[in-house]
Amino acid sequence: MVTQSAAGRRRTFAIISHPDAGKTTITEKLLLLGGAIQSAGTVKARKSARHARSDWMEIEKQRGISVTSSVMQFDYHDYTVNLLDTPGHEDFSEDTYRTLTAVDSALMVIDAAKGVEDRTVKLMEICRLRDTPIITFINKLDRESRDPLELLDEIESVLNISCAPVTWPISSGKTFGGIYDFERGQVQLYRDRDTPSPPWYALDAPELESEISLYRDDLATEIELVQGAGTTFDLDEFRAGRQTPVFFGTALRGFGVREMLDRFVEIAPPPQPRETLTRVVSADEKPFTGFVFKIQANMDPAHRDRVAFLRICSGRYKSGARVRHVRAGRDIQLSNALTFMAGERERADEALPGDILGIHNHGTIQIGDTFTEGEDLQFTGIPYFAPELFRRVVLRDPMKNKALLKGLQQLSEEGATQFFRPLRNNDLVLGAVGVLQFDVVAWRLQNEYNVEASFEPVNVHTVRWVAAEDPAELERFRQKSADNIAEDSSGALAYLAPTRVNLGLIEERWPELTFFATREHAVSNA
Repeated sequence: MVTQSAAGRRRTFAIISHPDAGKTTITEKLLLLGGAIQSAGTVKARKSARHARSDWMEIEKQRGISVTSSVMQFDYHDYTVNLLDTPGHEDFSEDTYRTLTAVDSALMVIDAAKGVEDRTVKLMEICRLRDTPIITFINKLDRESRDPLELLDEIESVLNISCAPVTWPISSGKTFGGIYDFERGQVQLYRDRDTPSPPWYALDAPELESEISLYRDDLATEIELVQGAGTTFDLDEFRAGRQTPVFFGTALRGFGVREMLDRFVEIAPPPQPRETLTRVVSADEKPFTGFVFKIQANMDPAHRDRVAFLRICSGRYKSGARVRHVRAGRDIQLSNALTFMAGERERADEALPGDILGIHNHGTIQIGDTFTEGEDLQFTGIPYFAPELFRRVVLRDPMKNKALLKGLQQLSEEGATQFFRPLRNNDLVLGAVGVLQFDVVAWRLQNEYNVEASFEPVNVHTVRWVAAEDPAELERFRQKSADNIAEDSSGALAYLAPTRVNLGLIEERWPELTFFATREHAVSNA
């Protein structure tokens, strides 16, 4: 059995937020606290030529947004923390969804001036599906902010989760004075600069007289109000996903982040049980199991490599271990697995439940694949979603068709876009959730595969994957509707509907078939 002293001290979590709430900045501060990096650059500080460490892909550096998920591991106190940074842009929600299947908790970052925003609502809906425990950090208190009580009310009413304040802000913006810690019963004063560990003071300490004298009465009233009417932190409620501990601060100045991280490693759950098609796998089981939640092409452009990100669910990985690739039905040796620090990586000699491994992939591994020591298991809950936008791929140089197909295939394996090949023509149709994904694909095709391609409208409204219990019925449908039938990058049959009305008519006409708006990775719907 894996010991509690090892696997039980793993903390695997993701950061979720609306774009520009400060997710990348808080990621850097966490890495600094963990000693994983020595200095932080910010995406907006263009003149410094340093970019945020978690935004490692070139197009991310240019645009200042995260469009892929980065994996970063660091040690903090007696814990090993696995931080999965997710895309903040809504066009890459599938990548975020799959990343959230690989974590045991999440840190929600909220802009103190803007409160709960649309993207945050959608991400919380995803977390709700697995009752993921949520810690909240209300950011940017060094700027003018909304009333903290109003922010808590909004979180509770919009996100349907109870708030338990752990720290409390003293004013905001130019008059931001610091935070009060309910458990300590003390105040930490804010300084407009990074301070390694600012001191704490009792509420009646003389040091506070000149610093927050104008706000002391208001602070005392707010503390009394929160303690009287507010919710006290309950570990069981938090781990059940019904309550969120709330911290205040400013990630840009590193203020309030250490206090949040100190509490996070104490209260966040260790690696949790995982469902498969046949049973639940516990993290303390001895046999090795894990699943692939992400594939990233060209992390090292010099080698045109593909890396599969595998979340370990149970057991222990040791370099050279032989494992069963369940979908492929074969055993492979994991001799060069990787650990990550954003775009940098190193060989992993050992890894435990909760850890994320990188496996070199030569086109045989897919998102959703399960690896075991021999047991026939399939972890669940990692879906493809039907794309909402479609474009026909236009190749500028016909001589580059082979390179184009390779690029589209490999990029679609990452899951942010989906690639369809109609049966009746040579069109290449790309499906995506948002317009930005097409820009990213065009950029990556040119920079990573030396292929210049553009996209034009195509008469596709939506797509449905098709399955049937009777193979003969499926073949009849394939023949009768061939003009609208395509195969996706994995070879699965899909119907490309030109209109919503057309899809409804087809579903009525073929009652023996099932039309799926989602498809489990690595699992057939048939």
